[in-house]
Amino acid sequence: MIARLTGMLLSKSPQSVIVDAAGVGYQAFIPLSTFYQLPDEMEKVSLHVYTHVREDTLHLFGFQTELEKKTFLLLISVSGIGPKLALNILSGIGLEDLLGAIVMADPERIAAVPGVGKKTSQRITLELRDKASLLSEDIDLRPRERIEIRHKEIFDDALSALSNLGYSSRDAKRALEHVLRTDAEVNLEALLKEALRRLARGDSP
Repeated sequence: MIARLTGMLLSKSPQSVIVDAAGVGYQAFIPLSTFYQLPDEMEKVSLHVYTHVREDTLHLFGFQTELEKKTFLLLISVSGIGPKLALNILSGIGLEDLLGAIVMADPERIAAVPGVGKKTSQRITLELRDKASLLSEDIDLRPRERIEIRHKEIFDDALSALSNLGYSSRDAKRALEHVLRTDAEVNLEALLKEALRRLARGDSP
C-alpha cells in the first residue's frame, strides 16, 4: 500500500501526474487543488497517496495536503461515491467550499458538480457533516502559486479538465472563451475557477 510518493515530477496535467521515484514512473490522479500547488516539471514533488486496489486494477490518487486526502477518504466512504467521482467533486467545488457546504448542510451546492446529483449530495451532507466539521477546523492551505502558461496551452488544459469533470465540450468552450475575452492574461488556476463558477451558475456567455 503506497501512502506517500516522493520523487521527480516528470509530467503534470490537471488530471494526473507522473512521478519518478527511484527510476520508476508512478502515475497518480489528482484534484485541481493539488494541480494548482505542484512545482515545475523536473523538480522534486511529494504527494500524500491513496492506493485504490481492485481485482484487475491498481490506481494511485495523489494529494498535495493531508487535508485533501482526508476529505477524499470521507467522500469515498459514502455509498455510491467511488474514487473518480470523489476526485471530480474536489475539483469541481474546491476543498474549502466543499467542507463549508457539508458543514452548512447545503447539498444544492454540491449537486452542481457534474455526476453528483441531488440524492448523492444529500447523502454527503447527512453522513459527513460531523466529520467535515472537525476537518474544517484544520484548514491551512498553502498559498497557491500562479501558473504562467501560453494562451493555447492554458485553454487546452482547462478544456480537458472541464471535459473530465463531465461538462460538455460546447459549454466548457463557451465558458472558457468568455473568461479569456474578459482577461486574456488569466492563468490556468484563475481560468478554471471562473469557468467553473460560470458553469455552476448556468451563465450564458
